[in-house]
Amino acid sequence: MSNADIKDTRRVRRSPSVGTYFLIYVVLLLLLVFTIGLSLVDFGHHWNNLAALLIAITKAFLIVLFFMHVRYGPRSIWPFAAAGFVWLGIFLTLTMTDYLTRNHPPAISPRGEPHFLVEPQSR
Repeated sequence: MSNADIKDTRRVRRSPSVGTYFLIYVVLLLLLVFTIGLSLVDFGHHWNNLAALLIAITKAFLIVLFFMHVRYGPRSIWPFAAAGFVWLGIFLTLTMTDYLTRNHPPAISPRGEPHFLVEPQSR
């Protein structure tokens, strides 16, 4: 087998074009506008948080794929990039577990206390 045959079998990796960078930039700006618009509308505490997290994860995914060149890099990089998202999921799960299980006595220390664990005050 000659060197020309080996070069032909290798997969050619191309880098993103300026147009791709511009398109991703516009999509990120649109997601930013969508996030700001979402903050002005009240869908309920849980739905707003969920939507904001999904938008943030989408933006992070686009940045990792295109601006950090994971999409155009060797496939050996993908497990390491995925490990970052796995760790993010673990940290978010542990943070939300801590946040949702806090149970300070009502009206004694409302700081840091989830509003849905506080019983409504009777008037």
